Amino acid sequence: MTSAVPGTLAAFLCFFSLTVNVAGALAQEATGKQPAATAKPEKKVTEIKIGYLRAYAPQLALSVLDVPPRDEGVAGGNVAIADNNTTGSFLGQKFSLDVTEVKPDADVVPAFQEMIAKGNRYVVADLSARQLLSIADLARDNGVLIFNAGATDDSLREEECRASIFHTIPTRSMLADGLAQYLIWKQWRRWVLIYGSHERDQLFAEALRRAATRFGGEIVGEKLFEDTGTARRTDSGVVQIQRQMPVFTQDLPEHDVLLVADESEVFGTYVPFRTWIARPVAGTAGLTPLAWHPASEQWGGTQIQN
Repeated sequence: MTSAVPGTLAAFLCFFSLTVNVAGALAQEATGKQPAATAKPEKKVTEIKIGYLRAYAPQLALSVLDVPPRDEGVAGGNVAIADNNTTGSFLGQKFSLDVTEVKPDADVVPAFQEMIAKGNRYVVADLSARQLLSIADLARDNGVLIFNAGATDDSLREEECRASIFHTIPTRSMLADGLAQYLIWKQWRRWVLIYGSHERDQLFAEALRRAATRFGGEIVGEKLFEDTGTARRTDSGVVQIQRQMPVFTQDLPEHDVLLVADESEVFGTYVPFRTWIARPVAGTAGLTPLAWHPASEQWGGTQIQN
């Protein structure tokens, strides 16, 4: 049974408010005088509507502990909205967040048009590059600014650059460059690259090759891990991939670091601590370049208001 205390308190506040207002009204009626013109004018509030358009589908992971939260990204948006509204209350601003979800392979144009109709002039997009480009021109024509928070494709800042899209997430090349600079600083210059068979894996592998050329790393060997559709959530699937790793890495040339390009998360999670020769693992597994990390105090949100 729920407690009656919250309801009682709410009722008390309502009646107290009514009592105060009624008492003031009766006092005015008794004196026949209007309140003095010293009342402050009502502050005009500007509402800033922000849309959040995300492509979502449940993801596979090695452990249920590694599955991303259902509201990943959205939770951060809600925290930001609450924080902005704290300051906004003094500045006459009110922020709101309108969240819409679509499937990763869905047409996002109808959902985006609905957001525009609601008055959202700023939209955070956690979408694929293809989905993002499908709404870029529509955003331009309607004066909407899109914040790209999900697509790391280099093409979005090169041949497919759009004035209506503001990027808040690094590209694959930026991530690979950051990783390469650290490896060179550690004097780990000889790399072996293992990459997956999916398109995203190939793109990150190419970014790592570019970074090696740019910063003086040497990729002494490469190997493709073909995705055969193993059921990773079954015991047999997990064991099969784990057992492949020592043999799969047995014939690699001498190297300082083993680079993994597996954005599809088919095999990369199983590489660290399972290689034939003990070596550091980096890339999409092991030492992973990220857009942000809690240890980065400068951007750690320590200034957020309580």
